[in-house]
Amino acid sequence: MGKNLLLAVCALASVSVQAQKTADPQPFAKTITTTDLKKHLSIIAGAEMEGRDTPSPGLEKAATYIETQFKAFGVKPGNKDSYRQFFDLEKDSASTLALNMGGIDFNAWSDFAPWMQMPQQADLEFNEYVFVGYGIVDEKRDDYKTADVKGKLVILLAGQPDGFKTDKPRRQSPVFTANKIANAKKKGAAAVLIISDQLPSKQMLNNSYRPKPAVASQEEHNSIPAFFINDNVIKKDGHSISEIKTSVGKETIDPITRQLPVAIQYASGKKIATVSNVVGLVEGSDKKNEYLFVTAHYDHVGIDEKGNIYYGADDDGSGTVSVMKMAEAFAKAKKEGKGPRRTVVFMLVAGEEKGLWGSEYYSENPIFPLDKTTADLNIDMIGRIDTERMTADTQNYVYVVGHNKLSTDLPKINEGMNNKYTKLVLDYKFDDPNDPNRIYYRSDHYNFARKGVPVLFFYDGMLKADYHQPTDTVDKINFSLMAKRAQMIFYTAWEMANRNDMLKRDLKLTQ
Repeated sequence: MGKNLLLAVCALASVSVQAQKTADPQPFAKTITTTDLKKHLSIIAGAEMEGRDTPSPGLEKAATYIETQFKAFGVKPGNKDSYRQFFDLEKDSASTLALNMGGIDFNAWSDFAPWMQMPQQADLEFNEYVFVGYGIVDEKRDDYKTADVKGKLVILLAGQPDGFKTDKPRRQSPVFTANKIANAKKKGAAAVLIISDQLPSKQMLNNSYRPKPAVASQEEHNSIPAFFINDNVIKKDGHSISEIKTSVGKETIDPITRQLPVAIQYASGKKIATVSNVVGLVEGSDKKNEYLFVTAHYDHVGIDEKGNIYYGADDDGSGTVSVMKMAEAFAKAKKEGKGPRRTVVFMLVAGEEKGLWGSEYYSENPIFPLDKTTADLNIDMIGRIDTERMTADTQNYVYVVGHNKLSTDLPKINEGMNNKYTKLVLDYKFDDPNDPNRIYYRSDHYNFARKGVPVLFFYDGMLKADYHQPTDTVDKINFSLMAKRAQMIFYTAWEMANRNDMLKRDLKLTQ
């Protein structure tokens, strides 16, 4: 009796799994409608959300809305009993700010301004400085050459010389300001002055939060004092920034040491803000301990100094609401007994616009094992038509990024589902290794990819027109094309969540 009952249960389970594998996804994909997408986007990219800056009250309102919708859809909390994965940000607020060079006092914010990441306080005096050109250090170039800058003040130019090229993405580039300062610190410098045509505004610095480093790595993340100085300072020495750039030219120069008394004073009070990734899931069946991620970033760039709201309808309100609707579709399938075999995790991350903060935090503090994460499907802008695309398929395309990296399964699955159901033109333009935009490294999927998780990134190509402008509004969205793109991604997710095997990891990620 017991044995027969056991056999019956096993047979039933087998039939259930087989049904899940062969279930028709079309009824659920069709719930991703233009009407619902527009309804949600009108809220996410509405004035009440105030541009969803990280951090801001508008960002928290957006997170609350997403969480509320997940609950209504029947999507479960993705972080134990919570829909949130919280992480802290910090910023400096200067209470003392002084710079004297050659006996001349300069004015904060009009002549000089602090770098956004500073030590708690600094009171330094120097008798000389070392000028190191652009201060670039990489495998092929070291602007410091043999100069000893230990305990000294280093002065360098912002940016890069004409013709300088690097294969590294922006945040890893040797011309990225934070990396220049870090290299000066490694060389032993006590402080850095960065010659720049423009100074960061006081409002921008006051709003410059950054992820709070872990206590164990606090010392490593602490910066040396660094200030931007402009032409007002340089001209007091009888020169100009343009003259210095011309003198330096394209190549490295011999560092110049000059005698000049310099005094720097700085004191700050750190402020802490807490933001969150919003995480929901639809639990799998026989493969519930394997995971598929569908992601987008729900933040944008906020409000400017003039009070203009940057609505971020396409960037990335379009991705945010598409993920929400896919979550609803999978939850509906689950309710009808046709849910996924793998657990599908729907994560909307914060801080993408500031430097992929939310996805970086997740990748360093994963809720689910990354080695059991079959793939990440990331959506960042799928609501518009690329104004630079001069082909006849503008109403029926999407850029797919990452198809030739990490896994040979990626294009097979994506192309197969697209050919079967949606028949969009899948454009691999941004996977060209010579792509100057290096799109693969510029959105949240990259933080999964650098950990070895196969990724696909779906994108409409809008780098011009209303990109990062107050005019990125809901009325500009092509909802019929957006819905078709979202449905195609849903079909791809459906196959990845229900196939027998996790995606192979048989390709290396190259820079």
